[in-house]
Amino acid sequence: MSNFSSHLLTNARIVTPDADFTGTVVVEEGIITAIHKDRVYRDGIDLRGQWLTPGCIDIHTDYLERELHPRSSASFPLSFALHFLDARAASCGITTVFSAISYSDNESKARSVEQAVVLARDIDAARQGLLVRHYVHARIDPNTNAILPVLEGMQALESLYLVVFNDTIPGQRQFTIEQQVEMRMQSRGLTREEALDSLRRQEEKARAIDHRRLIRSAFEGKCILGSHDDTTEAHVREAAAAGAVLSEMPTTLTAARMAKHLGMWVCMGAPNYYRGGSHCGNLSCAAAMEEGLVDILCSDYHFPAMLGSVVRMMEDGVSPCMAVNMVSWNPARLLGLNEQLGCIGVGKKADLIAWNAAAGYAAVTGVWVDGISKLSANYSKGTLSLAG
Repeated sequence: MSNFSSHLLTNARIVTPDADFTGTVVVEEGIITAIHKDRVYRDGIDLRGQWLTPGCIDIHTDYLERELHPRSSASFPLSFALHFLDARAASCGITTVFSAISYSDNESKARSVEQAVVLARDIDAARQGLLVRHYVHARIDPNTNAILPVLEGMQALESLYLVVFNDTIPGQRQFTIEQQVEMRMQSRGLTREEALDSLRRQEEKARAIDHRRLIRSAFEGKCILGSHDDTTEAHVREAAAAGAVLSEMPTTLTAARMAKHLGMWVCMGAPNYYRGGSHCGNLSCAAAMEEGLVDILCSDYHFPAMLGSVVRMMEDGVSPCMAVNMVSWNPARLLGLNEQLGCIGVGKKADLIAWNAAAGYAAVTGVWVDGISKLSANYSKGTLSLAG
């Protein structure tokens, strides 16, 4: 599958936002120019009945941290990490990646505002030479003054489309005080009393600061605003009042229901759905989906779970359209990228993936970005090629 200006992807099981059928997609100069239902062409690339869907748009992945710091005491340079993140994303059918960068100071997770500034700037500079599209997802701690000096520089980042409030007041969101005490005892070697004291001091300091409205002012009109790990109705209302239109990974049904009530988008982690529950005991994605509360799935911490969840959803009786929309069309609509990306439609960019549904996962055999072949795999012959 070489670079092309005009190609037919034929004999494919095509999924659009509202239909799925066997047929052919015509691509010219990187744009989808025609879709032919129930027509197969001999001179096209024969996909032999494989699924042909839009590339996944992953609005939140922590995978960059895993490539940068595969062990707590082992780090690798960004150019090295980004290359392998990029290749892994393509192999999992992800054509648009939003790498989550935490603008917060957290020594136990090797996070700092200073490091975030460097990472975002370097991704901004390097993203054009990679296989898939790369953007920055900024997780900003609104409860620290450390972010104030960096807001102006962040506004200049071309790759910054998504800014999420990442509240760090202890015990308020994903982890209870008791869980955080245990984590600090293990990671820092503290006694229970020392861990509790450090958390109390952090809470007192964080509660005295709230820069949500300032963050909104800095990015309004440039970025989509969201909120991370909402747990209570008050969390969701607070975020919405500060301009958030996205609630990502709400930890309770109460929060997810309030987000939908307020007209917000709700994103949950694909690993949560695929595994049948949250790895840390929070809201089950499947339970939220049963109430129609989930719009988008992201990879969170595991790229293969995105298409894997599409396969699992279809196995569970979800229509191909609805399943694929959760990882492509809906995130594109949230981000305002739907004029160009997110679905198979005439006039859209040809960000496409071909794949087979295996035993509970997706085997990706072809990836195109802007109509250019980026990955080709033939599992029957054991061959894989990546294109630049």
